[in-house]
Amino acid sequence: MKTVTLDVRTPADSMAEFAHAWKTGKAQKTARISFATPELLWRVLTEKRWELLKVLCGAGPVSIREAARRAERDVKAVHGDITALLNAGVLSKTEDGHIVFPYEAVKVEFLLQAA
Repeated sequence: MKTVTLDVRTPADSMAEFAHAWKTGKAQKTARISFATPELLWRVLTEKRWELLKVLCGAGPVSIREAARRAERDVKAVHGDITALLNAGVLSKTEDGHIVFPYEAVKVEFLLQAA
């Protein structure tokens, strides 16, 4: 199963992991999409966008209209959410203009601790 981890890490931590992988030639074990703060993660992954990811998991490339149909939502509203997810790097676009979330599972990982 192809899984992506959505996590909260500083840009410096993300770059350090990338540099380590580059030096050692060892790729990350799992795909990661990182956000600088928990607030940014939740701003990007609203409830409606999370529902979109659920219907896109393992679906392969689909049109925006098809994504809206599967989510049982208005095409215009889904278009706005897909644009936000594309801008955040969560979704990708194929050459023929379809959108794709190339994962079958999503893991969300962050730590909340006392200030």
